[in-house]
Amino acid sequence: MSETAQLHKLIDAGYVDPAVFELRPDYRAVLLAVDGLMPGASNEASEALLQKAEASARTALQEQKVESLPHVAAWRAAYQGFGAKPNRTRNSLEALLRRAVTGLPRVNRLTDIYNAISVIHQIPLGGEDLAKYSGPPRLIRATGEEPFDTASNGETVIEHPEPGEVIWCDDEGVTCRRWNWRQGRRTQLQDETTTALFILDALDPVTTHALQAAAEELATHLSGLGPEVTITDHLITKSTLT
Repeated sequence: MSETAQLHKLIDAGYVDPAVFELRPDYRAVLLAVDGLMPGASNEASEALLQKAEASARTALQEQKVESLPHVAAWRAAYQGFGAKPNRTRNSLEALLRRAVTGLPRVNRLTDIYNAISVIHQIPLGGEDLAKYSGPPRLIRATGEEPFDTASNGETVIEHPEPGEVIWCDDEGVTCRRWNWRQGRRTQLQDETTTALFILDALDPVTTHALQAAAEELATHLSGLGPEVTITDHLITKSTLT
């Protein structure tokens, strides 16, 4: 089986549990798998994209607070729906928008690109090292027993989500807690990552068309990160379960 076919198989097996759709029937996700990436430091292209994102955030926040932006407000409500406190655990979109006003981080060109796309399209967007995955990505309501590897005071620790918390996971444990709040260390992107998974999340009022447009722009920028980049994607909605 070719690498592209393997990516298709893995991404097509990506799964959202019906219990998540019971919580938010309007939830949709695009899983984007990319292979053939050539790691590299931030460059002129990623810098220009970050500057565009920062300008977009400043414009969006001229007349309203971050938490009042429609998609941010939708995610805050979703967090409250499974018992999380959005003021204490901000979704990734809100966290990035708050940083964008004073300046987004410059990490490497891969991370810079997906952070910028998240801000420009106002969509939570996570990036993972797909080579570190065990089995396909799944979004579920936690039992509370799933392991989550993180760090505290510079030391690796294993935590567990709250029962009912919405988590992304694979066969080994949690890859991202509270839907799109904090990613685990095991699958986080590294400077040497060549195969990556990107998860784009949407709730109303963001349309499926807008979600796919964000995924397409992300794919366009990622395709320039190597001469043999291959990309496959998979849209998951409530209707795909039936």
